[in-house]
Amino acid sequence: MSKSVAVASGADVYVEPIKEDRPDFKELKEIEKQRREILLRAELPFWRILMFWSGTCLKEIVSDTLVWTTIIIYVGLRIYAWVVTYVPDSVTLLQKTNVGILGGFLSFFLVLFVNQTNGRFLEMYGFSKACSGRIQDVAGLAKTQLPIEVADRLVRHFNAAHIAGYVGLNAIGMGSPYSKTYFFDHYNEEAKLLTPAEMEELSRHDMDHSGLCMKELVTWCQQDVTDARVAGHIDTYQEKYFHDKILAFRAAMDGMYDYTDQPPHFFYIHFLVLLSALYLPLFAIDTAYAAGWGDEKSYGLDVLQGLIVFLQCVFVVGLRSLATNMIDPYGDDLEDLSVINYVEGTLEICSTIMNAKQE
Repeated sequence: MSKSVAVASGADVYVEPIKEDRPDFKELKEIEKQRREILLRAELPFWRILMFWSGTCLKEIVSDTLVWTTIIIYVGLRIYAWVVTYVPDSVTLLQKTNVGILGGFLSFFLVLFVNQTNGRFLEMYGFSKACSGRIQDVAGLAKTQLPIEVADRLVRHFNAAHIAGYVGLNAIGMGSPYSKTYFFDHYNEEAKLLTPAEMEELSRHDMDHSGLCMKELVTWCQQDVTDARVAGHIDTYQEKYFHDKILAFRAAMDGMYDYTDQPPHFFYIHFLVLLSALYLPLFAIDTAYAAGWGDEKSYGLDVLQGLIVFLQCVFVVGLRSLATNMIDPYGDDLEDLSVINYVEGTLEICSTIMNAKQE
C-alpha cells in the first residue's frame, strides 16, 4: 500500500504517491520466525552450532573488506618470501617491533564496547517486557473492577498504544521496520482495537514518523480511568493505582525511545574502526615476516600462521560486528528483539484475561 502527498506545481496541485518500502506483515512474520528459531540454538551442542550460517558472525566476516585486505597482505608477503632467495633487512627490523601491545589495547576497547552495547540491549529488552507487563496488569484490574464495556475500551486503547509505540520508533534513530500500514493496521483489524472514528481522531498525527500517537493513546487510557472514577465504578485510590500502571508503561516506552535516539557515540565507534583498520594489516605484516625466510621457510608454518591471522580477523571484526548489531534492537536484523512475539503475546494474554470466567 502507498501513501500520497500533495505537491504544488504553479497553479495546479497533484497527488504524488509515496511507496511504503518497509517489510509487509508476511515478511515481518518470516523474520520473527527465524528470530525465534535462532533463540533456541543457544543450548545446542557445539558441533551443531558450528553448522549454522544465519544469525552468526560468519556473514559479517566474509563480507568485511578489512578481513580480505588483511589476508591478502599476509598471502602476498608469504608468496614474496618464497620467490626471493635472501632474507630482507626488514625482517631484522620488524623483530624489534611489538604489535601485540596495540592488540592488547584494541582487545580491551572491543570487549568494553560489546559490554556496553549488550547492556543497552538488555535494558531495551526489559523496557519491552515492562510495557507488556503493565498492559496485563491493567487488563487484570479492569476485568475485576470495571464494567465489561469500560474495561474493554480501556484494554483496547492500551494495546493500541503498545503497537503504535513500536511504529513510532521509525521517527528516531535508525528507523523501524514496523509501519502503520503493515503492522498497526493488521493488528487493529485483527483485534478490533480502535473504531473508525477513533482512527480518524488519530489521523492528525503521522504514526510512522512520530511517537505522538502512542502518547495520545496513553492519555486516552488515563481519561478512560478518570471517567470510570467519575461514573462511580472505582474510587480515587483505585484510580491512582490504574494511573500508576499506565504511567509506568509510558515511562518504559519512553525509555525505548530515549535509548534509540541516543546510540553509542560515533566518536567511540570511529576510534574502534580506525584502530581495527590499522592493527589488522600490521598484524598480518608482522605474522608474515615471522613465518620464516630463506632456509627457514615451511609450508606448514605458513598455513598455521595464516590461520592465526584469520582467527585474529574473526576476533576483531566479530566483536565489532556483534557490538554494532546490538545497538538498535528494534530493526530487521535476525538478532533483534522479537517485537511481534511481544505484541501477539500481550494481545493473547489480554484476551484470556478479559474472557476469564469463574463458576
